[in-house]
Amino acid sequence: MKLTKANHIYQLTFFPSFFPVNCYFVEEEEYFTLIDAGLPFSKKDILKTASHLGKSIRKIVLTHVHSDHIGALDGLKEELPDVEVFIPKRELKILNGDLSLENGEGEMPIKGSIPKNIKTVPDQLIEDGDQIGSIKAIHSPGHTPGMMSFLDIRDNTLIVGDAFQSRGGIAVAGDIRWSFPFPSFGTWNKKIAIESAEKLLTYNPSVLAVGHGNLIFDAEEKMKQAIEKAKKSIK
Repeated sequence: MKLTKANHIYQLTFFPSFFPVNCYFVEEEEYFTLIDAGLPFSKKDILKTASHLGKSIRKIVLTHVHSDHIGALDGLKEELPDVEVFIPKRELKILNGDLSLENGEGEMPIKGSIPKNIKTVPDQLIEDGDQIGSIKAIHSPGHTPGMMSFLDIRDNTLIVGDAFQSRGGIAVAGDIRWSFPFPSFGTWNKKIAIESAEKLLTYNPSVLAVGHGNLIFDAEEKMKQAIEKAKKSIK
């Protein structure tokens, strides 16, 4: 595992050289909020890292419910029974195995690996604009219908799940990078993903923190380039 710090967040990266899967600690004054829960085996390193850094995990917040983002959720909940779990409201239906689309979502099928045996019941369903500690929820669908990004309002660090990737080159969800194509394969609606990417750009992020790949520090210019490339790819 690789640990990287930027502003008020720590990026925990599993398989950094091969198949990077990221989750994040958002540091509050007295505790950590964990954003995403990696793979099932990630539990041990998540708990060990929090202990090493000297703060407890009190909240777990999910960007979306693909297997590589919620894999350690049950294990963490067993170890931390008092932790509060937050997931996007639209994602609960997907987590429960219902992949049917809702009004206005078109006809493209929901993609990606969804675990079938998650036992954890969320404490709160997140909607656009909700605030959890220092982070603000931003509905950013495209990769999935309910995906959320999270803006640290203290410094404009933006944690985007799979709305963007940086492994294999920065890309909007659905715009394939053949050196790391997997986020594209799991993307539900590329057009909506581009719209969400444009929305995220308006928050003027200081750091872009993605689900797969390194942190991006000159975020705005690289986001613009990725958006333009994604637009060209669907023309």
